[in-house]
Amino acid sequence: MILSIESSCDDSSIAITDIATKELLFHQKISQEADHATYGGVVPELASRLHAIALPQILEGLKEYFPKLKAVAVTNQPGLGVTLLEGIAMAKTLAMLLEIPLIEVNHLKGHIYSLFIEKEAITPLLVLLISGGHTQIIKVESFEKMQLLATSMDDSVGESFDKVAKMMGLGYPGGPIIENLARDGDEDRFAFPVPLRNSPLLAFSLSGLKNAVRVEIEKLGGKEALSQQDQSDISASFQKAIKLHLIQKSKKIFKNEAIKDFAIVGGASANLYIRKAYEKLCNEFDKTMHLAPLQYCSDNAAMIGRYAIESYEKKIFIDPAKIDIGVTKKLQSGDYL
Repeated sequence: MILSIESSCDDSSIAITDIATKELLFHQKISQEADHATYGGVVPELASRLHAIALPQILEGLKEYFPKLKAVAVTNQPGLGVTLLEGIAMAKTLAMLLEIPLIEVNHLKGHIYSLFIEKEAITPLLVLLISGGHTQIIKVESFEKMQLLATSMDDSVGESFDKVAKMMGLGYPGGPIIENLARDGDEDRFAFPVPLRNSPLLAFSLSGLKNAVRVEIEKLGGKEALSQQDQSDISASFQKAIKLHLIQKSKKIFKNEAIKDFAIVGGASANLYIRKAYEKLCNEFDKTMHLAPLQYCSDNAAMIGRYAIESYEKKIFIDPAKIDIGVTKKLQSGDYL
């Protein structure tokens, strides 16, 4: 079995996965959303302190698995440095005490493997990754070869949902709040701009759209003056602009990529409105759409464990004394993860 740890942001999570069968034997996640809601976003130092409490709490009930463990896996990039260190410290300690190999996992690749929890992997595959920190389209040719086709120039989809929710005084996390309000809203009331609509760039950019929402809220008298219908209409119109932006850029890639399998992963992939739009696009281009179960869209250790199985079988390990926070560079289109 492999024990996997995820602590890249505000979710403390540990999983146990069977190597041979890929069966998920144990998975627990402790969310910090309520602790950060007061601040309208994640406070790194607070998140780190909460990981230091939650991770040992989860691990305490897993000692029966220790004799059967063949490796420990942990997220080491990208993410918040102070929170990644909590998971890394635990993983290093376990690997050295149990004398088993240590596997480092790129968080983004973990999200891709959320598609394959308790399943065989499918490649080649086109993947849209939309989360709190990233908006990317990735061409997954194999476990070793993943190429970035398009990425965000500024804010991510998840971050934009959070910030728009905060502008309206709606709380954190913003994604589910905006999506729920949008169901009762008029998506055509506000003509928010679709980012890079007339640009040939294969890239994403949401800062201008976010600013357009801010200006409209100010026109209406600020967040205190917004009625519930105003909030719903803003949410629906904002969500529509996000959808059109994602679909427009994805369509350009679909026209040039013959790969028939397409997937959406990451926390924002739980948005059913966006999922429905991509189902229509996949039908248009005769592509098969894949989605992770909703409980594995956000950060979790189960996806880290599933990725780690592939690493274990290929004997890709790291010396516990040498593991550290990975150096996360700004990736450009064409780069490999």
